[in-house]
Amino acid sequence: MPATPAWPPHSAPRLFIDQPLADGMELRIEGRQAHYLLSVMRMKAGGTVKLFDDLTGEWLGEVAATGKRDLVVRIVARLRAREDVPDLWLCAAPIKRGRIDWIAEKASELGVARLVPVSTRRAVVDKLNRDRLRAHMIEAAEQCERTALPELAEMVPLDALLRDWPADRALFFADEEGGTPILDAVRARPGPAAILIGPEGGFDPAERDAIRALSPAVSISLGPRILRAETAALAAVSVWMAAAGDW
Repeated sequence: MPATPAWPPHSAPRLFIDQPLADGMELRIEGRQAHYLLSVMRMKAGGTVKLFDDLTGEWLGEVAATGKRDLVVRIVARLRAREDVPDLWLCAAPIKRGRIDWIAEKASELGVARLVPVSTRRAVVDKLNRDRLRAHMIEAAEQCERTALPELAEMVPLDALLRDWPADRALFFADEEGGTPILDAVRARPGPAAILIGPEGGFDPAERDAIRALSPAVSISLGPRILRAETAALAAVSVWMAAAGDW
């Protein structure tokens, strides 16, 4: 007797839809997503696709009709609810294009709840393409079976970030001059948290003093080796996730 194939098939394409989804809904998919489904995946009527919306979870859709440049997908079942996301923010100074894109992508994969770009005196980048960063987040979530996306905040100056910092959220500050080993620091301060990473040139002395003066701030060490900004960001997030029990 032949084995019953898994349903839905694991090979079904997976897309983020920027609107709330519901059982029985019909969606017209156009543009880049339609090109991907029609020209790359060769989807035909009756084909299946997985959809998620960062709100209600993941859904199974069936292609109801196809055109030259668009297609209609009918939602037929809910596969799972939106995942729980650890309450961790990543506050990172913008770095060169490609590297900041990589941070956004990996933050999405690792389960960061919020990415906050922070402008600093020594940052070599003063503008960000938020649409490009969000596209990297979405692509990572599509490929890695995520049902939640990080919130992407507007870039904020460091002094404004510190001025408005919530008192109940620990701020683990990657201090080039050393601090508490990150694993010990995270275990000692459970609960809502954020990790603050500086630019390629690091924080200047006045910025470092301002961060240290903030009550919820904790200077942390990321070990004996010098890390590039993007490596430090993802290493710190990984350690926090492990200490918080998410891994």
